[in-house]
Amino acid sequence: MGNDRTGNTDRLEGRNSVLEALRSGREINKLWVLDQGKPDARLSEIISEARKRKIVMVTASRAALDKMSTTHNHQGVIAACASHEYADLDTVLSKCAEEGRAPFIVVLDELKDAYNLGSVLRISDAAGVDAVIIPKHRSIGLDSAVAKASAGAIEYVPVVRVTNIASTLRDLKKNNGFWVMGTAAEGTTPYDGADYKGAIAIVIGSEGEGIREHVRKECDFLLSIAMKGKVNSLNAAVAAGIVIFEAAKRREDA
Repeated sequence: MGNDRTGNTDRLEGRNSVLEALRSGREINKLWVLDQGKPDARLSEIISEARKRKIVMVTASRAALDKMSTTHNHQGVIAACASHEYADLDTVLSKCAEEGRAPFIVVLDELKDAYNLGSVLRISDAAGVDAVIIPKHRSIGLDSAVAKASAGAIEYVPVVRVTNIASTLRDLKKNNGFWVMGTAAEGTTPYDGADYKGAIAIVIGSEGEGIREHVRKECDFLLSIAMKGKVNSLNAAVAAGIVIFEAAKRREDA
């Protein structure tokens, strides 16, 4: 299965993002820390971890950090680091096979909002998802805003980037025995009544547009979330959270 393993992130911002990168062993070239006299407990922890790893640290004024920041919410720390590498799907599947468990994968069809992707990574980390798949084109990638929104989860959840989502789903079904389920308002299978056992891929559509038609055709069935309110739609990350945690619970119970 072809996938792109080249990341494009060279900055991390925010305390959670930087601390989790340090803890995970990610290669960090330089750290800029707010010059504020005595650092608070969280910043002290970051400084301590960086010193243990002998990472170059520079103190900087808030104005200097503000100028460097792309997220506009650096929380007093910015790290220059090696680019995020995307995971290899075959490697993810092989790891699951070696550990004797059925893979649990989330597929995002052209998500474009950094906060939504970061949130899905946090959800996936908490729920024990094995990998998140995103398309190479017309989708947000692993940038500093996503890293910030993920609160460090980006360091632990493998993200696979593929050229064609539909063909990847076909390969997963044909060669790896996956069941593929999408989320859609017109779905006929209630999300809390689906069978989540075995190798599964849950497809989440883009903000506003949902799952594209040719991707939808690769889904074995569509999941619906019953709603009673006046606004009859959910944010992509919220819908993902509802379905992913239900799937995780059912798989654990099974």
